[in-house]
Amino acid sequence: MNKVLRLLPIVAITCAATLLVNTISKENEPTVKNVAENYEIKAVKLPPNMNLAGEKIPIKRQDIRERMDRELLVNTYWQSNGLLLIKRAHKYFPIIEPLLEKYGLPDDFKYLALAESGLMNVKSYAGAAGFWQFLKGTARQYGLEVNNNVDERYHLEKATEIAAKYLKKSKRRFGSWTLAAAAYNAGEGRVSRRLKEQQVSDYFDLLLNEETSRYVFRILALKEIISNPKKYGFVFNQEDLYQPIKSYEVPVDSAITNIPSFAKHFGVTYKELKLANPWLRETKLNNKSRKQYYIKIPANQ
Repeated sequence: MNKVLRLLPIVAITCAATLLVNTISKENEPTVKNVAENYEIKAVKLPPNMNLAGEKIPIKRQDIRERMDRELLVNTYWQSNGLLLIKRAHKYFPIIEPLLEKYGLPDDFKYLALAESGLMNVKSYAGAAGFWQFLKGTARQYGLEVNNNVDERYHLEKATEIAAKYLKKSKRRFGSWTLAAAAYNAGEGRVSRRLKEQQVSDYFDLLLNEETSRYVFRILALKEIISNPKKYGFVFNQEDLYQPIKSYEVPVDSAITNIPSFAKHFGVTYKELKLANPWLRETKLNNKSRKQYYIKIPANQ
């Protein structure tokens, strides 16, 4: 009996402590109501006027409004991806923009590269590669070198020139930039057949597969969001944005047997050299033809 009496104060203290912890925990738990009050998923308002490379989008048409609304919603509320695209655009658009001007392509087509790859040197399941997502056959047809040693689909400047040539040729064939963009995604042959089968001449009157039906609208959505980030809730400081890699070029017209040693000679690591020259696919440059390449050497930051 005495032993039980001695334990009672300990049990009482333990129970009181547990009750206090549970009370504090419950007070700190967010309620469903509080979460709802602090976070709102708002419908986006479509701009009254939109265009791609100066071509007006028939935004008042119901089907067009719904398709445009879908892409704006998806890309607005996929916040992590949207912010990454904004950061990468700051890094790579200054490289792409003057090239588009040089090769006579409207500035809006930088958003096509953004839609294609997210401005990353990715490879698709179909084998398309680089910022502009060229297949091997198309790249070689337009003069890019593609092999295990060198793959110029990953050479931003050269691939941008080829993209400009392809899109301008499609524009001449179809008569509009929107159809040229669709052909970039689906292929000129497929777009041409669908136009003939459906007896129409405009992208917005054309029934296409899901991917190509969304393609131009995704480009338009990215243009709208990247051009007006704060309007769509993206908040950042200038220092948050990714910066271009400063570099200078070194001409090379012979083989390089060891690219890591070549990089070391210029005071950079192999990784730094490779990030600046993703078209170099191996740790050596064969160059049996003694072709002249220009290798970027990252400058001291």
